[in-house]
Amino acid sequence: MKYLPIPIALLEVGKPLPVDVWSSTGQLLLRRAQPIVSQQHRDKLHAFNACTTLADGLAWQVAYERMVQAMIAQGADLRELTAASMPTEILESDYAGEPPIGGWLDLQELLRGMLYQGGLAINPLPRLKGMEVKVLDLLQRDSQGSLFALFQALGDKRLGYCATHALLCAVVCELTAAKLGLPGPQRKPLIAAALTMNIGMAREQDAMARQSTSINDWQRTLVAEHAARGEEILRAFGLDDPLQLDLVRWHHLPDAPKGLPDNLTGRKLLHLADVFVARVAARRTRAALSPVSAVKTMVFGGGGDLGMGSAMAQAVGFYPPGSYVRLVSGEVAVAVQRGERANTPWVISIAGSDGAPFNIYQCKSTAEPRNAIAAALDFEKVKVAVDAHKMQRARERIAPARRPA
Repeated sequence: MKYLPIPIALLEVGKPLPVDVWSSTGQLLLRRAQPIVSQQHRDKLHAFNACTTLADGLAWQVAYERMVQAMIAQGADLRELTAASMPTEILESDYAGEPPIGGWLDLQELLRGMLYQGGLAINPLPRLKGMEVKVLDLLQRDSQGSLFALFQALGDKRLGYCATHALLCAVVCELTAAKLGLPGPQRKPLIAAALTMNIGMAREQDAMARQSTSINDWQRTLVAEHAARGEEILRAFGLDDPLQLDLVRWHHLPDAPKGLPDNLTGRKLLHLADVFVARVAARRTRAALSPVSAVKTMVFGGGGDLGMGSAMAQAVGFYPPGSYVRLVSGEVAVAVQRGERANTPWVISIAGSDGAPFNIYQCKSTAEPRNAIAAALDFEKVKVAVDAHKMQRARERIAPARRPA
């Protein structure tokens, strides 16, 4: 019989478990519906490498993700999500397999739960592979809509930071790699590495993004060591892809001599994407760098590689979809897709110069002088909510010949 490890640290003392618990050698340790009675009892389960069957383990993971989604829908904050233990109930429908994954925000929730579990994740490699496939599927369907959804999510503090950062890095890497003409065998590990490079500090990454003070010495050490920790976690999962492991281990030090020589381009690309996304994400301790400023930094400081920085700038545009601008008319607008040039995106005005929101969405080309961009705007300065469905309908009315490939 095949077993899956149980996330012992996510089990609450006194609450019944919805699965039979076995040792790694097949000895029954706890029957379904029995509780862990004490901390010592939990330690004993850990010593016996407590597991459950494959079917029960996968269904329990589905139940956990369903619980997290329900908590988010009810307004739970990140601290509550972080403290959540494994559910005590598994529904019959949870045994049907992984829940269907919809759009980017659904994927963001699933990835966040996976990253939060870290080394305690159940059945991690198939789940990660499914997420990698979904990233490519969503991106190939609509690259500009993908950037829009993720840049908008990056500015929404309710969604957390770690998973959005990972997904946006994956998208930026794939789009840039395509511009550079990198072959498929080099591109696939980039997406996988972007999703997992911060698994060694995911919960803490969200906590640091929220805190109003500079990081302390312990956090500084964590940041310095998280890449090595991430590689250890992935190896413990059973991952044996040398390119992905190399990318995760050296994404902060792309020129490290210990890295794989043939993977240098990938490491530099992941590092550049990581830095770019971090710069455009606001912290309580500092304002976000505007995307146009961050893009210009990429072009002229792309890790010593002007071609790579330029390719990334072409991939996302100077005003990426989902970012905000003020037009020469004074209107506040959101970029929705790349225009004919990187600095002339199509936009939708969402508020007038007086700040009053618009109910009707119409796409405008900023290549036209009357619609030219006057300045980039920070997410925090825009108080008007964007209706994503109305935005998509307006975007679909742009002539197909003018849409980027």
